[in-house]
Amino acid sequence: MKTDDHYRTIDQPTESNFRDRGSKFIGYAFPVTNEEQIKHHLQHLRKLHPSARHVCYAFRINPLNEYWRANDDGEPSSSAGKPILGQIRSLELQNVLVAVVRYFGGTLLGVPGLINAYREAAAEALQSAVIVEKIVTVELTATVNYDKMGDVMKWVKDSHYDYQAPVMTDTFSITIQIPARTVAEVKQLFEENKWLPESATGDE
Repeated sequence: MKTDDHYRTIDQPTESNFRDRGSKFIGYAFPVTNEEQIKHHLQHLRKLHPSARHVCYAFRINPLNEYWRANDDGEPSSSAGKPILGQIRSLELQNVLVAVVRYFGGTLLGVPGLINAYREAAAEALQSAVIVEKIVTVELTATVNYDKMGDVMKWVKDSHYDYQAPVMTDTFSITIQIPARTVAEVKQLFEENKWLPESATGDE
């Protein structure tokens, strides 16, 4: 597990265009925090480009316990996903998805040509992105009886933490985003107040 308090990512989605011998490579970069977001972006790109030959991609998520993947989507092994991933890593980015959509132009590029094209499309998409530094956070969930709901909400709002909409069943549960470096301190607070933390998982 990493102990750094910050990580680098991109602020907004970006797009690029690269051509080689008739083939068109459209690069996309997205800030993401989980696989559901990644799946959504890839599905959207496939709907946006139904006649494209390939949608290759790579991502890195979860700075606390890094998870990554590179996918060639039918291109020769390691000719697309790995060059894309290499560009993400060269900028030391986390929580980023880069996808490159290819329209075949009728001329085979060979593996070296494909590596270069996917690398350039990914690089250009990331070059146009605004890189920002964020604090590494984790999700922590407090579950209490309703008589303690006011105390929990006051603490959350006073602490200025981001939080998800509370879940109200027979108990009151709220999931908040806290800096990773404060996990032990906050969990101790929860335990002292009997707020019963249910989970602490890396998010950003």
